[in-house]
Amino acid sequence: MSNNKQQNNKNKTPLIRIKNLYKIFGDNEKKVLEKVKAGQSKDQILAETGHTLGLSDINLDIYPGEIFVIMGLSGSGKSTLIRHFNRLIEPTAGAIEIDGQDVMTLSTSELQNFRRHKMSMVFQRFGLMPHRTVIENIGYGLQVQGVKKSERHERADQWLKTVGLEGYANQFPNQLSGGQQQRVGLARALCTDADILLMDEAFSALDPLIRSEMQDQLIGLQEKLHKTIVFITHDLDEALRLGDTIAILRDGILVQQGAPVDILLNPADDYVEAFVKDVNRARALTVETVMQPQICRIASETIGEAVAQMRQSKHDYGYVVNDDGYQGIITQDTLDNVEQSDYSNAIDSSLLEDVPGVQGDALLETVIPEMLDNVLPLPVLNEDGEVEGNLSRSTLAEILSDQAKSGTNNSNSA
Repeated sequence: MSNNKQQNNKNKTPLIRIKNLYKIFGDNEKKVLEKVKAGQSKDQILAETGHTLGLSDINLDIYPGEIFVIMGLSGSGKSTLIRHFNRLIEPTAGAIEIDGQDVMTLSTSELQNFRRHKMSMVFQRFGLMPHRTVIENIGYGLQVQGVKKSERHERADQWLKTVGLEGYANQFPNQLSGGQQQRVGLARALCTDADILLMDEAFSALDPLIRSEMQDQLIGLQEKLHKTIVFITHDLDEALRLGDTIAILRDGILVQQGAPVDILLNPADDYVEAFVKDVNRARALTVETVMQPQICRIASETIGEAVAQMRQSKHDYGYVVNDDGYQGIITQDTLDNVEQSDYSNAIDSSLLEDVPGVQGDALLETVIPEMLDNVLPLPVLNEDGEVEGNLSRSTLAEILSDQAKSGTNNSNSA
């Protein structure tokens, strides 16, 4: 998630709010709950009571339009958690609010209607009905809602094209590849136009290449649709690629949540650090997540004005900008060699170092060639072409060397 998006969410009301959620599997869950609240671990609970601790005091706020990733190893409670959102699993204790509505107060019929219209789900093993055609599978949610056949086929056909399966309408699931089947599952979930999309290990059964393609497709669709997506995965690379916010579970306990950059650079404990130690930071971090504040910005029209601005700066170079945006870098050495009689002249391109600007949302690995070709820090530009920071060789080296040291320390401790 960009810093701007995080800031915007602070001004929003969460679409999904989970408060003090507990889940214990067993016949005496309410009684065992007291032991959990007293601090007993998952292993202790199982040994003493035969009950399984699924979730312990989970608190989450999920905002409209974000991809919220919940991750952890097998048995961490991530799939248990997502199934509480639509009450496929009933909690032992806690509150579940969706769009301001207490889901726990819904009657059976209200809950059924809520599931049909508010949330859609995409499963790991596709969940397609083998006896129905692709178009029938995609439109199934609309059929449950009572939408007429002509309308649901028309809407299903639109989503069929959106996920790149035009021409497959009358095929059956067993005639499709795994990636194609998952596209049908995604189209089916989107076809109902639900506000919230629950994706439980949706891409885990796919081979790496198809999985990457599905991630690309989800990112592309999200840029257009702005759904609220809760995505379950055990793969940190996938979480970092997709997530605006990441929550990491261990043994039913939420051990850390935050923006991908926070998880990557500031792991909360050894468990999270074990996840992040092998991630290639250059492929996971964007420029804006590690950039330094803007250095001297020269917005002057004349050389003399630039000299005056530079004197007020502690740096010996500045980024020259005008109404057309960033133009290049001017150095103190260059200004020192200009005669005072020329101070009234305009700053022209002959005085500028041709240092390229980089976009804030670019991955670090994509800007490394520019970093190597330029001694001076690269200006970081926002989507409007304005300078918002700088990226230096030393900053990049520090980020990547920290990972190298971390990997060395982890290997030594092993």
